[in-house]
Amino acid sequence: MLDIKKIRRDFPILSQKVNGKPLVYFDNAATSQKPKVVIDAISAYYQEINSNIHRGVHTLSQLATDAYEETRNKIQKQYNAKYNHEIIFTRGTTESINLIASSFTSLLKKEDEIIISALEHHSNIVPWQMLCKRTGAKLKVIPINKKGELIITEFDKLLNNKTKIVAVSHISNSLGTINPIKNIIDKAHQFNAVVLIDGAQATPHIQVDFQALDCDFYCASSHKMYGPTGIGFLYGKERWLNKLAPYHGGGEMIKEVTFERTTYADLPHKFEAGTPNIEAGIVFGTAIDYINEIGIENIASYENELLQYATEKLLKIEGLKIYGTATKKACVISFNIGKIHPFDIGSIVDKLGFAVRTGHHCTQPIMQFFNIPGTIRASFSFYNTKEEITSFVEALERAKVMLR
Repeated sequence: MLDIKKIRRDFPILSQKVNGKPLVYFDNAATSQKPKVVIDAISAYYQEINSNIHRGVHTLSQLATDAYEETRNKIQKQYNAKYNHEIIFTRGTTESINLIASSFTSLLKKEDEIIISALEHHSNIVPWQMLCKRTGAKLKVIPINKKGELIITEFDKLLNNKTKIVAVSHISNSLGTINPIKNIIDKAHQFNAVVLIDGAQATPHIQVDFQALDCDFYCASSHKMYGPTGIGFLYGKERWLNKLAPYHGGGEMIKEVTFERTTYADLPHKFEAGTPNIEAGIVFGTAIDYINEIGIENIASYENELLQYATEKLLKIEGLKIYGTATKKACVISFNIGKIHPFDIGSIVDKLGFAVRTGHHCTQPIMQFFNIPGTIRASFSFYNTKEEITSFVEALERAKVMLR
């Protein structure tokens, strides 16, 4: 059992008021709030060890380097990568996907195929479209059913010897669907295709094991995991990272530079050009420590409890329809009420202190599939409560009356 009152005291922002009302933050799929230990760690870095890393012999540089590299070790351990140099620091999930899409340019031919799914965030659509445009490869899409689940039998039909890359999300950011990625990975590997998993919505909520999954690449973002913005990671199997060309050129990623030629540094630095977001990299590790202090299994169990409670309460609102009713779901609920535009609902509940997301959630193809302009999305975290959900339902009923 989690001590939710104690946990909530860890997050200073949750005690404030918005528009004169107590803040209820239900936009965790967009970004999570930060515990005080994370906020304090940011300040401590700048007050105590602020220095550039990997290139200084002085004490502060060594301290900063050690702290930064310790986060790499924490990520390796947290998600069971075989080597710590398989963890590449990036600005986040989006850059991680772009890194792989860019680096594969020289490895694809015109007749090759890339498979994504109809559930993808734009960040896992657009980079592959750009890669197809550069190489002439073809983009294929796994369709979904009305529950918001991937139709795996259709994926089976798409797979063939031309399939080179399969890129799918672990959990849908707009519907909450938990995809059967182990099954997808195993099927793709039968055709020697590499698999990239967008794990932005998974790592804050469930345990992930890279070696058990046998994925070739996995991406995540710190800011979804109660850490700073502007930092994330790309996990890649060593053999693939060695094979791929660098995404950026500059300092840090080189071994030797002359005007005639350049040789690249070994992993992981080959993909980490320039001065990184040092403070965020260090404090990402603090956020991982905080998650482990709470316990990822405890988080998953409690958030599932919130999901079930919220689903039951929301469905009691007349005219409310939930989009995304997969058998396996994370703590995300997208819905509309009758013909009321989601933006109007969102605007009213904001005045009542509720932070929810409205719109297409960077998943326009999903909205087109359901023939809707967008949804209201409530996404929960372990610092949310059933009492907040009850108050939210009351606020929605009030908004519904106002918008009739």
